Amino acid sequence: MSQSQTTVTTVNSDIVSQTTYDVVIVGAGIAGAIVAKQLSQQGKTVLILEGGKNKDFTLDGFQSYVDTFYQAVEKNPNSPYAKNPNAPSPTDLNDYFVERGPMKLGGSYTRVPGGTTMHWEAKTPRMLPDDFKLRTLYGQGLDWPISYDDLMPYYRKAEYEIGVCGDVEEQKKLGLKFEEGYVFPMEKLPPSYLDQKVIEKVKGTKVELYGEKLELSFATFPQGRNGVPNPNYDKGNVFVPDGVAATNPVQYGERCQGNANCVPLCPVQAKYDARRTLVKAFQTGRVHVLSQAVAFRVEINPETGRVSAIHYKRYDDPNSPQHTTGTAKGKLFVLAANAVENARLMLASELPSTSGLMGRNLMDHPFTLAWALMPEVTGTMRGPIVTSGIGTFRNGSFRHHQSAFAVDIHNDGWGWAGRSADVEVRDAIDNKNKYGEELRQTLISRISRQLLLAFMCELPPDPNNRVTIDPKYKDQLGNYRPVINFNLPDYSLRTLAYTRKLSRVIFQRLGAEDYTQYDRSDDYYFEFEGEGYFYRGGNHFSGTHVMGTTKYNSVVDNDLRSWDHNNLYLLGAGSMPTIGSSNTTVTLAALSFKAAEEMLKDLKS
Repeated sequence: MSQSQTTVTTVNSDIVSQTTYDVVIVGAGIAGAIVAKQLSQQGKTVLILEGGKNKDFTLDGFQSYVDTFYQAVEKNPNSPYAKNPNAPSPTDLNDYFVERGPMKLGGSYTRVPGGTTMHWEAKTPRMLPDDFKLRTLYGQGLDWPISYDDLMPYYRKAEYEIGVCGDVEEQKKLGLKFEEGYVFPMEKLPPSYLDQKVIEKVKGTKVELYGEKLELSFATFPQGRNGVPNPNYDKGNVFVPDGVAATNPVQYGERCQGNANCVPLCPVQAKYDARRTLVKAFQTGRVHVLSQAVAFRVEINPETGRVSAIHYKRYDDPNSPQHTTGTAKGKLFVLAANAVENARLMLASELPSTSGLMGRNLMDHPFTLAWALMPEVTGTMRGPIVTSGIGTFRNGSFRHHQSAFAVDIHNDGWGWAGRSADVEVRDAIDNKNKYGEELRQTLISRISRQLLLAFMCELPPDPNNRVTIDPKYKDQLGNYRPVINFNLPDYSLRTLAYTRKLSRVIFQRLGAEDYTQYDRSDDYYFEFEGEGYFYRGGNHFSGTHVMGTTKYNSVVDNDLRSWDHNNLYLLGAGSMPTIGSSNTTVTLAALSFKAAEEMLKDLKS
């Protein structure tokens, strides 16, 4: 049953059908990996059902993903992974989502072991305390049934698991609270040269928003990537990054080398992905994995309301619809397949929840972009994708009127957003008649002066934004595809429009040439108050099974346990009532640690 030279225990459907596990988990992303690790280390038996193909947990296996990405003509977050019609991973090409508008959700996630950490950007900022009380403080969205203080100890666990690098003092200035003396496991990644040149001219710039005077301030982002371990962490118990492969001896990733191509994959594996946590779970010998097994129905005992089994379809060939069906039984069941897939599976099982909120309140972080040429060479393409940004607009009284947002300074240039490198080459040769050394210097001057700003916007929950299913739309295995109804409210559109005004102020302070333009033919183009913009999805899908105080206003309780089925947990950002202006991964990881504690109590009782 064991793969050669690994501790990964794969099983077949016959073994699964004959075994009752303590816990059955759907999805091998970060949420499922954390629960598998926490419970198996406490002696519990775990089965993970993973819809994607299993790649061996070795550096060679990872390198094959990198090679696939390099060879792909189309570069997108899922390019390292072979297309799998039996477990489709959405991209912006609309090959999986059924978009019913009025605006597009777009975005992507990855259905392979490791989940979407196999293509994430790895920024790990915590949510702000005010983000948990959006309705009370600003009259928008929902309140959480727990506070920031309640989640603080689990944030610590998540930051240790991921190996976060960052500067606590910088984060405190943004309004975050930390325990006395706490530092991140690794020291912050230093600001890039591009960051420094932007900060030099823009720091301290004053703007006004709804009568509130704000001063632009900068901070580095906490990130899930290897830097320099912090000697002050845990009273001198210096953090050591986890191995990234299950071979013996354990193999480790390098420190960040500033490749600026971190999405989808860090070529030296400096960036955390959930395989690291999965490996620790596998090392217990109590975790089985059944890959290429797509869950399609959650079975409920009608007398007790408890989950009795997960039904799955198992395929051998991703390009063939041929499959067998099987049943996985356990004491507890965990859906950890992300906000869209969890909701789709529950709806396909005819389990809409007492509140009727299953699939509703779908959120993401829409973002818009602005790009310019700096007046001097600033070293674009050095460093990870993002090292610094502006946190000034993550909180403030303006949130009564428009949503919060965060600003990223991108180190990877604006090729994907505007004028790509190949366009620059053609323009230099065809239009500027540059060759040889002149061509080289022209490209250095143009590309290494690029400045891309990204403005990531909060989207409050709205029950009309939702995931549904429709029997007309199914994938190759006959499973429902997600049908998406999505719109951006004026509360968020107002912010996206404001960011364009802000970008003009920043570019003016820098003396940068503004090349920003939005194409009317773009699928994400919109107009607001007479001016045109575009946005993209942040891939932070959330809110489809929100936590709350009763079964009438939510889907899960504050431990992520289903109100209707008390041996079922729904993990991930789908349980988050709001998302603020921070990337969701470290928060959903913290919630997974909290839920795992409750699962252990359930199993003991």
